[in-house]
Amino acid sequence: MPYLYQDSKPRPAAQPGAARATHSSGKGYEQLRQECLRRGVLFEDSDFPACNSSLFFSENPPIPFVWKRPGDIVKDPKFILGGATRTDICQGDLGDCWLLAAIASLTLNEKTLARVVPLDQNFGPDYAGIFHFQFWQHNEWLDVVIDDRLPTFKGRLVFLHSAELNEFWSALLEKAYAKLNGSYESLKGGSTIEAMEDFTGGIGEMYDVKAAPDNFYEILEKALKRCSMVGCSIDTSSAAESEARTPFGLVKGHAYSVTGIEEVSYRGRQVQLIRIRNPWGQVEWNGPWSDNSAEWCSVSPSEQRRLSQAARDDGEFWMNFEDFKVHFDKVEICNLTPDALGDSTAHKWEVTIHQGSWVRGATAGGCRNYLETFWTNPQIKLHLTEKDDGQDECTFIAALMQKGRRKLKKLGAEMLTIGYSIYESPGRDGHLGKDFFRYHPSKARSKTYINLREVSHRFKLPPGDYILIPTTFEPHQEADFCLRIFSEKKAITEDLDENVAIDLPEPLHPTPGPQETEEEKQFRALFEQISGKDMEISAEELEYVLNAVLKKTKNIKFKNLSLISCRNIISLMDMSGNGKLEFSEFKVFWEKMKKWISIFLQFDFDKSGSMSSYELRGALKAAGYQLNNYLLQLIVLRYSDEQFQIEFDDFLNCLIRLENASRVFQALSAKNKEFINLNIGE
Repeated sequence: MPYLYQDSKPRPAAQPGAARATHSSGKGYEQLRQECLRRGVLFEDSDFPACNSSLFFSENPPIPFVWKRPGDIVKDPKFILGGATRTDICQGDLGDCWLLAAIASLTLNEKTLARVVPLDQNFGPDYAGIFHFQFWQHNEWLDVVIDDRLPTFKGRLVFLHSAELNEFWSALLEKAYAKLNGSYESLKGGSTIEAMEDFTGGIGEMYDVKAAPDNFYEILEKALKRCSMVGCSIDTSSAAESEARTPFGLVKGHAYSVTGIEEVSYRGRQVQLIRIRNPWGQVEWNGPWSDNSAEWCSVSPSEQRRLSQAARDDGEFWMNFEDFKVHFDKVEICNLTPDALGDSTAHKWEVTIHQGSWVRGATAGGCRNYLETFWTNPQIKLHLTEKDDGQDECTFIAALMQKGRRKLKKLGAEMLTIGYSIYESPGRDGHLGKDFFRYHPSKARSKTYINLREVSHRFKLPPGDYILIPTTFEPHQEADFCLRIFSEKKAITEDLDENVAIDLPEPLHPTPGPQETEEEKQFRALFEQISGKDMEISAEELEYVLNAVLKKTKNIKFKNLSLISCRNIISLMDMSGNGKLEFSEFKVFWEKMKKWISIFLQFDFDKSGSMSSYELRGALKAAGYQLNNYLLQLIVLRYSDEQFQIEFDDFLNCLIRLENASRVFQALSAKNKEFINLNIGE
């Protein structure tokens, strides 16, 4: 599908209060609910019907599912029973433990939970079979409505469910998230950080526990104090190890939530502990500091109460932090945006967001390995002006997210391999060219190129100006992206491609010279031969003249110019309006033509008679046109072929249309200026 460039000017983080209704009817939750109450019917969601297509896209259901409303499953259904807690999340038969771990973390922040799971809904007197949930998607909050028909087998919920059989908020939340992503099957396999970001609008960081920094405990402690969501997992070496249990009761390839981190007084010394939760609601760590371990006998009852320690088989357990580092491999932290934090939270992030696209032939240049096209990727300028408190450097997190790929799974789309590089700015404005990247190394870059939805990394750089280049690993791969900068102090960003400028020489006017050049004599003779005494030629005759001349030019390997090009030339140069070209007008055009031929040959590096579409930006700039990514991508879609090549005939048409457009723009600007002057004079 064509991905058209999206305006990447920096914008503030989206606010949840302005969540956009997503139902195809254009109606919001409350309007749909009132309609159902007025008609005395229960809501049925035509956008996500109770049928197999909402369950799976690659296979038929393995068992005969029956869609039932909560009132058909239990006698007294409740939306939330005794508060929404992490123990309400029990995994069903869908491989979405990554989502469940995120939901468990979500319950730890009351304000964040209430935003995702609005509390203005229940099974009371105004029940209408409709519920709604809010999710963040690429700097926009969406309000997703669903009906409450849930897939069951033998009268029990098949997928996510609560430990309390008559509580349904978690099952309905899973259904809304499945709708957002196209189907339940789309939720199979994922990263906890992905769902955490969709619940908060936050930004993710991933740590390799075995290579974590020395202050890793402090990092996790600070993250939980900031109300960040934290998940962890154990790597697998093969598919056969997925969900295999270790001798210590841990599950490989399984997503856990980190729900607490504390120091406890134990036999006269302080011990660092970390609390973990298994979304299954059972199967726990059985080593030191587990629920029934001997270590708790040496901890005072008051300390145990402070830590909410209880020997229950609920999937939650404490571990010594050193054991945690030995047994777990990955930690994911979702840092919340300022709007996700309560007013009393001391530490908040500054957030800047850019939207953009990689488009084949224009801005999909690939990584630095592909120097010939790397420079054509979108470029974002980052101004770091304020140092961290008590530091000499500026801390920021850069997160690059590819958009909508999970929803496109049913169309065969996979996650692309993405990353970014950061360069020190040379101190000049405008899109940086190929030579800059040929001779300047990057100052920093994403840790790796990887096929995850988002790649993020934390950096510390001295104050100054930098250029961030978001890319796919290979060129020609299309996707929309969202780039977010989280900084501890305010950082300013700008798109280097937003300015459109025209710098053309003064237009030439037909003036008789003192003596004709040899070239002009040859043209005059050809003109007289074709046009007759009036010395005017039509588009068909111009086509013959130009192709005859170009064929005699040795260093040009062009195909014939088209009749459409010649008609466009006449529309550009015909001052008399008779639809023909006079010899004096042709002489002026030929001067333009020679310049355009010279530019084309300059950028036709392999002398094949065609130019790479990735070189179009530089060629147009040499001709006097500085275009932003949006205009450039439109031109590439219009004039390049499937191999991203542009022939001279198409290049000529492009320049003629740009010059015509610039004339119209200049004429309108002049009229507006005249109008303003008249008004001022009055």
